[in-house]
Amino acid sequence: MSTTDEPDSTETDTAERHQQSPRRRGRRGIGVAIFTLLVAAVAVGGLWILTGAGNNAAVGAADKTPSATEAVQQGDLAGSTTVTGTLRYADRRSIQSATGGTITALPAEGAVISLGGRLYSVNNIPIFLLRGGLPAWRSFESGMDNGPDVKQLEESLRDLGHFSDEPDERFTWATVEAVKAWQDANGLDDTGTLPLGSFVFSSSDLRIGTVTVKVGDLVGAGTGLFDASSTTQIIETNIPLAEQQLAVIGAAVNVHLPGGATTTGVIESVGTPTEVDGATGQKQTMIPAVVALTDATATAAFQEAAVSVDVPSERRENVLSVPVGAILALTEDEFGVEVEYPDGTTTQVPVTLGLFAGGRVEVFGDGIEAGTLVVVPRR
Repeated sequence: MSTTDEPDSTETDTAERHQQSPRRRGRRGIGVAIFTLLVAAVAVGGLWILTGAGNNAAVGAADKTPSATEAVQQGDLAGSTTVTGTLRYADRRSIQSATGGTITALPAEGAVISLGGRLYSVNNIPIFLLRGGLPAWRSFESGMDNGPDVKQLEESLRDLGHFSDEPDERFTWATVEAVKAWQDANGLDDTGTLPLGSFVFSSSDLRIGTVTVKVGDLVGAGTGLFDASSTTQIIETNIPLAEQQLAVIGAAVNVHLPGGATTTGVIESVGTPTEVDGATGQKQTMIPAVVALTDATATAAFQEAAVSVDVPSERRENVLSVPVGAILALTEDEFGVEVEYPDGTTTQVPVTLGLFAGGRVEVFGDGIEAGTLVVVPRR
């Protein structure tokens, strides 16, 4: 095309663009916010900021920025909100001495104590771990009242190979014989009774945390000896009250671990709103949530760590999307993409933006369909 006696290029190009794709109205109210969001995307996606010179400016920008093309995709687009959380072991508790005396044995920090294992010793008398969700509150002996704790004891003795009857809530002759057999196997006097304080009930194996006393210390009943937890890791997080719709039991989440590794999990429980100290020191109302990990091996290297959790938020199904880097800022409140045709020519096409998610953005525009090639900066 000859450039002599040509009308002002800015006016001509602007007019041509408006003829090809009339500007959409009613977007000025959100234009500034979207523009700010897109400018922020420069750091991660290579957004093209074009101003004032229409298609000629687009050609100039493209000449300076190595580019490639990518097809418009059609499919589901899911957004997420990122919250912070803490990876730690679940069911933390403090193990206290049930009797007074001298500590003669302690577990090592990080050790795992299983059913029938020795937790610690006072006056050279070992305290054992038995299985059950109810805490111990009384001794076990002939003539005692029936109760669910008796069933817990019999289930533990059965799993240890010393009780062959069906566990129930009655402390019978068969229970006495099973207790004697277990005591004999552990080098104890086979009395058939278990004094309160000689055992600890736990619904799972115990992982030993921080030990706060030393062998040889004289302790009283109720003295804290060490922290313990289950062997299962969880993530505890807080979701802002304003986004409480995200706190959905069963929702799948992505977890970002220290060092850049990622794994997945599921929200398994949601608490009631509570006030916590915010980053600025002001109180914030948050909803506590617990995330169960889907792959326990992914976090095995961590005892406790700060993590971030991507909680699913808005979702669009069967929509068109392009990489964020493909978006052109045509004006302060008009955006577009540069479409490449089979003959290698390109033109700017105004688009309306929808959901941003995973480095992509939902787009609407005349002539935009699945498979349309759009220009993106080459990384």
